[in-house]
Amino acid sequence: MTRTNIIGKQFDEERALYHLQNADIIDCIFDGPADGESALKESRDVGLENCRFSLRYPLWHVKGFTVKKSTMDDKTRAAVWYAENGSITDSILGGIKAVRECAHIRLERCHIESQEFGWKSRDVTLIDTDIVSEYLLMGSRDVKLLGVKMKGKYSFQYIENLEIDDCELDTKDAFWHSKNVTVRGSIIKGEYLGWFSENLTLINCTIIGTQPLCYCKNLKLVNCIMEETDLSFEYSDVEADVKGHILSVKNPKSGRIIADSVGEIIRGDAVMECTGEVILREEIKYV
Repeated sequence: MTRTNIIGKQFDEERALYHLQNADIIDCIFDGPADGESALKESRDVGLENCRFSLRYPLWHVKGFTVKKSTMDDKTRAAVWYAENGSITDSILGGIKAVRECAHIRLERCHIESQEFGWKSRDVTLIDTDIVSEYLLMGSRDVKLLGVKMKGKYSFQYIENLEIDDCELDTKDAFWHSKNVTVRGSIIKGEYLGWFSENLTLINCTIIGTQPLCYCKNLKLVNCIMEETDLSFEYSDVEADVKGHILSVKNPKSGRIIADSVGEIIRGDAVMECTGEVILREEIKYV
């Protein structure tokens, strides 16, 4: 099938390229006085390269797309919704709610600043990408992050089937109500991390911040470091091997926590039976 090439054009009308198929769009601008929305709605098999967007809802209901070396500014609200089978590389996404209810989306070497990014989506991969998002990937599933640097607040809430490798997460209430999350070789800085999670596994990670990992089911820490972590593990079912010091541990529900040292072990005033053990590593040596 012959592909159409659209080069060096400007579009600003409503649905300017509606249902475009088998086309490459190069060096084009989506902006102008007509202020039209939904430029590429319902398109199929389209490639965009070195394009600039400054209009709302450009890629809704699109199936099969690539975006390369392109920019979507803060006026490009809700840029990619209900889309499938797409990749975005070496690009800037600056509009609120940039990706939502999408499937099979890959973003690589991008810079993203988008509140409420990636909600209720499936099979999303972010690689070597910087992202600022207050609510990141809420309610999504089958997600992978590799080499990502993120800054946000309420990230990964209600997410299922998440893998994170070699990332830096500067967040707050991350992983609340999450299921089946594995984080490897990453730095996680925040407050109240992981509450109400199920099957959260942290391997070779550094965990920083107050009151982490409470009310968890099947929580596992393998060879992790915990910094500034007070009131940790309250009411959690946990198996943890921590290198170094934990400021304090409070009422772990079950399992055991092994650490080099613990500043304070708090027991009492619990609302449920708490049988979790806290063991210093030197005690194991002498058993």
